[in-house]
Amino acid sequence: MRRTLIAGGLALLLLGTACGESRRSDPPAAAGSPTASRQDPGQVERTLASLRKIDDLPMYEMTYDGDYDPTAGLAGSTPPSPFGCSLFAALGDRDRPLFARNFDWEPNPALVLRTDPPDGYASISLVDISYLGVAADPAGDRRLLDAPLLPFDGMNERGLAVGLAADDGARAEPVPGLPKVGSVRILRLVLDSAATVDEAVAVFKRYNLDFDGGPPLHYLLADATGASAVVEFVDGKMTVDRRSGPWQALTNVPAVGVPDRELRQDRRYGVLAKELDRTGGVVDAPGALRLLNAVRQSHTRWSVTYGLRSGEVRVVTAGGGTRDYRLPMS
Repeated sequence: MRRTLIAGGLALLLLGTACGESRRSDPPAAAGSPTASRQDPGQVERTLASLRKIDDLPMYEMTYDGDYDPTAGLAGSTPPSPFGCSLFAALGDRDRPLFARNFDWEPNPALVLRTDPPDGYASISLVDISYLGVAADPAGDRRLLDAPLLPFDGMNERGLAVGLAADDGARAEPVPGLPKVGSVRILRLVLDSAATVDEAVAVFKRYNLDFDGGPPLHYLLADATGASAVVEFVDGKMTVDRRSGPWQALTNVPAVGVPDRELRQDRRYGVLAKELDRTGGVVDAPGALRLLNAVRQSHTRWSVTYGLRSGEVRVVTAGGGTRDYRLPMS
């Protein structure tokens, strides 16, 4: 399932990692104790040495060298509710499907994270590292080794993208016999193991989502084939709404089973819907960023676009800084 990647071009590509087993790193320094790392000391050193500040948000980028356990501390707490996010999948052009989102939250340090686990898909994701307990200057802090556990959005090498948004009305009743996973952690499990929307939905169905101590959420999924779906929890049960047109969008209002006319009463959803209707769901990355800018809020921390077939990723921060990445697609 893993695809080894070759580094190149301004170090924007994911680094390849060894396929053999690795032992857990030595006990961490006082700067923090990672729980997910399954790296040897050399991999830890290379991971932390790859940290670079790329924007005054502050935003950093880091390449994770080696393996991690995506289920470590599975029943841990989840971050508090982000107050507003906007996401959409523009799928009208089968050759250039695109996923885009605004992340709206507090002015916390963020991280563009590149991972390539030995038994999973390579991915690029965005992490609010304040939830790791990391300060604005995280250099050398070993808690960064847990960064894979908290992706707020991302795309893997198979062109599967996922993002989350707060949904205060969501309620997830546990299914007997299923393990519990945090409502943000589930994105890591999806990115590592799912190549399509159908496979991603299957990952969701294998877990009980834990909304305790954190935000009730709903999720937008899209893949390189042009499929997309909203995963939402209605009356305690997981419900999947697959797209029926050339686009699908999500903000912070319940979407499943809600008439389109009512959805458009939400200002941000209405703006997205009007423009995506106008273009027939055909939007390139610059156009997607303009649309995200039309629904940005004073607390929008980053905007990102993911090319689901091209592997192109563009990140724009609250300060206007722009970074481009390319994830080689398998």
